[in-house]
Amino acid sequence: MAVSVFDLFKVGVGPSSSHTVGPMRAARHFAQHLDHAGLLDRVTHIEVRLLGSLGATGRGHGSDRAVLLGLMGHEPDTVPIDSIGAWVQAVHDTHRLSLLGRHPVAFDPTRDLLFQGRQRRPFHPNALTLSAHADGALLCAQTWYSVGGGFVVSDDAIQGPDARRQGPGLAPAVDVLPLPFHSAAELLALTRTHGIDIAEVMRRNEAHWRPAADTEAGLDRIWQAMQDCVARGCQQEGELPGGFHVQRRAPALLKHLTSQDPTRDPLVQMDWVTLFALAVNEENAAGARVVTAPTNGAAGIVPAVLHHAVRHLGCDRRGVHDFLLTAAAIGLLYKENASISGAEVGCQGEVGVACSMAAAGLCALMGGQPEQVENAAEIGMEHHLGLTCDPVGGLVQIPCIERNAVGAIQAIHAARLARVGDGRHRVSLDQVILTMKQTGADMRSHYKETSRGGLAVNIVAC
Repeated sequence: MAVSVFDLFKVGVGPSSSHTVGPMRAARHFAQHLDHAGLLDRVTHIEVRLLGSLGATGRGHGSDRAVLLGLMGHEPDTVPIDSIGAWVQAVHDTHRLSLLGRHPVAFDPTRDLLFQGRQRRPFHPNALTLSAHADGALLCAQTWYSVGGGFVVSDDAIQGPDARRQGPGLAPAVDVLPLPFHSAAELLALTRTHGIDIAEVMRRNEAHWRPAADTEAGLDRIWQAMQDCVARGCQQEGELPGGFHVQRRAPALLKHLTSQDPTRDPLVQMDWVTLFALAVNEENAAGARVVTAPTNGAAGIVPAVLHHAVRHLGCDRRGVHDFLLTAAAIGLLYKENASISGAEVGCQGEVGVACSMAAAGLCALMGGQPEQVENAAEIGMEHHLGLTCDPVGGLVQIPCIERNAVGAIQAIHAARLARVGDGRHRVSLDQVILTMKQTGADMRSHYKETSRGGLAVNIVAC
């Protein structure tokens, strides 16, 4: 699969990779298409329809503001977080929007941005249709799909069963890498044939895109962004946005941990892992800057486990790189052979995949052989099979924030369990990925990021 580590780990904004990052990218692609086609200056009016899961939970997930920002030409990794509120409010106040920041058009969000949650497209439940008009006449219309982790695919790019193997919107589905693999079995075979570990397989593949020094610098940036997110999350107090008055807990937990004697509680390391995960996902819920890993809803697990490795296991810079590369190798297997979209397969595709990735990365750092690493990844997912995605109020808060803390602890347990084994196990990673995909297909849509089942209805009903 021609997908880079930096496709799976990318800096974006909360609260959702599929509902915020993806729609922002799709809207920007649409505006750029108008520009490239010579249509931009003719547009007088824009209309957007959010379909399926995007329509059902788009308000709580920030899909509406993401589309506005994308049409303005902003990208998830660079948009100034502190300016978003004012920009969005200006569109609501003036009913005007500037395409790519230079061509003003009519746009009334209450009339021109429609939430149509019960209208679903067959390719994927996360769909949005954007149309541009000139004095009432349709100039151009496109439908885009946000397929998880910030990846987007247009209707025009869909070509049969290989469509989902495309990169973030437009990358070709071809084997151009020096060590291509499409399954865990093929990945393990490469490690045996070449006498290398999983991280080195990824390093050699990344060399297809850039020099090794640039890959290392990119991994440093991802790790720094994760650290910055944890640091911010540990300092920000108060309530998270939305109507449920969810209080941030990371700052109080940090104060508690730093005021206690660490030798008195043998399980205190677990509390630190919980802190790291809470800090990230509270930042995500607030719409702040996070690293998609591999999604925003599950963004706290990988950095929490990696912080644990650095803080408690003495992991150095090379170890951080190995962790991220190993985790990415596992993540791309899920992306190619199943899904990382909660709207498609439930939260097993988000928290479950993140747990599997983090377990693999940690097992590798602990000296695990490739077979043990594969086992750790399998354990991490096996015990998340069937996990539903039922965000209360359409917000990425309940149960999402705590679920990341629990998932991070499970990843550590999975890595340690695999490390004491010899790598031989009855259920393979490929089998559990297939099972996850089948389970997601069998799951009712009520439990796949629609807020129409599970906790989402029972909490509101109470």
